[in-house]
Amino acid sequence: MYPFASVAYQMEKISISLPAPLVQFVENYKISKGCKSRSQVIELALDLLRYQELEQAYREASSEIDPNWELTVGDGLIDETW
Repeated sequence: MYPFASVAYQMEKISISLPAPLVQFVENYKISKGCKSRSQVIELALDLLRYQELEQAYREASSEIDPNWELTVGDGLIDETW
C-alpha cells in the first residue's frame, strides 16, 4: 500500500465522472489487485499523486541546499567539539 492509505479518516462521499476506459481500468485494477471497491482504487491513485507531489517538494527543497555549506559549517571544529 501507499503511505497515506493506512491512515483511518472520516470518509466523505463524492461523485466523479470518468470516461468509460478509465472506469474499466478502475474495475480491472480492483479485481486484479483485490481492492474492496472502486473507491479504494481511486483512493490509492490519489495517495500516489499526493506522494509524488511530496517527493517533488522534497527534491526541490534539497536542491536549494548549498553543497559548500556542509564544508563551511564544520570549519575549524574537531569531532570532540560536536
